[in-house]
Amino acid sequence: MRHPEILVCDQTIREGMQYRGVVFTYDERLTILKFQESLGVDISQVAYPPAHETERNILHRLIRYAEEQKYKICIAGLGRSLTYDADLMIDAGATEIQIHTVMADRFENPWNMDIFFDTLKKVVHHTRSKIRNARISVSILDIGRTDPGMLEKCVQFLSQDLNVEIITLPDTSGIMAPNLLYDRISDIVAMTKKNNARIGVHCHNDMGMATANTVLGAVAGASLIEVSALGIGERNGIGDLFLVGKTLKEQGYGINLKTDNLEQFKAYYSYIDMLIRQKTGIGILTYNTPFFGESMQTHVAGTHGARSFGLDQGDNWLLNVLCGKHLVKKFLEKNRIPYPVQLLPEIVDEIKNRSASLGRSLSKEDISEIIKKIV
Repeated sequence: MRHPEILVCDQTIREGMQYRGVVFTYDERLTILKFQESLGVDISQVAYPPAHETERNILHRLIRYAEEQKYKICIAGLGRSLTYDADLMIDAGATEIQIHTVMADRFENPWNMDIFFDTLKKVVHHTRSKIRNARISVSILDIGRTDPGMLEKCVQFLSQDLNVEIITLPDTSGIMAPNLLYDRISDIVAMTKKNNARIGVHCHNDMGMATANTVLGAVAGASLIEVSALGIGERNGIGDLFLVGKTLKEQGYGINLKTDNLEQFKAYYSYIDMLIRQKTGIGILTYNTPFFGESMQTHVAGTHGARSFGLDQGDNWLLNVLCGKHLVKKFLEKNRIPYPVQLLPEIVDEIKNRSASLGRSLSKEDISEIIKKIV
């Protein structure tokens, strides 16, 4: 089955600055942008111009830098659904115009929706009057708390009446389960098939579902994903750039992201971890980080010693009461501990007994002592 092309918007910079109050300097953002370009990211959201003049200046400088270097990556800022905010991005040289608007719980009276639509219409028409080649993205907050009927009306207005290129449906509150998000995105994609609008997903990790939700959003038909390095972002973050990209790419989705360049991805993630560690005192690339964490190299259960399970076939084997013959054999060979092959079952039994009595895994010295005792 041929899957549609999916654009990747890396929000490590803008969303990342909502993680524990972190602030990225121009030089730090430039380094992040270089990583993103080298890894095939399509769009980088680098600033929030309405917040401060430094944000506007950084957006302008990074756009100019990308143009001078002939980067393929598109540079975007984010603003509110106001002509003022759109002008800030336009004046900075942006053609990738991303705006957000809050829809949840605001339409108790019908006239409120008319005002809401009129505001969106003004900012979209204003932007197009100034930039003919603008690609406009509108994020509607929030898919988890907005009435489905109201959400569909808004999407229909944006896609059919305003011909907006990208409509992103964030689960900003982080309350959606993968199956629920899949159903909601599927419905929206079905009603926008006749239009050229891309549907985007942006999922928060309050329930630990952000990466899974982002993947399911794409499977449901979304053709833009908003993610970040190590899932960094507001509260507990958003979907992880590498994990989402790799999962979808291995299922045949068309993604420019270079997920096979593990060395560069590790360098990118290590750089983000270093910045976070410097600015907050606590790193984000931990022992248990999926794929890149050291835990990927650790095996304990016997079946894991018999076959190549896991993404990293590491050699950190820990022997405890759960070990089996294959794992013990690998451990002994790795540590160059000689043993009579015919006594391997007896050695395994003694390791299990010793581990159970001590309530811990055994050290190399413990294993050597057991073999000496048995032999």
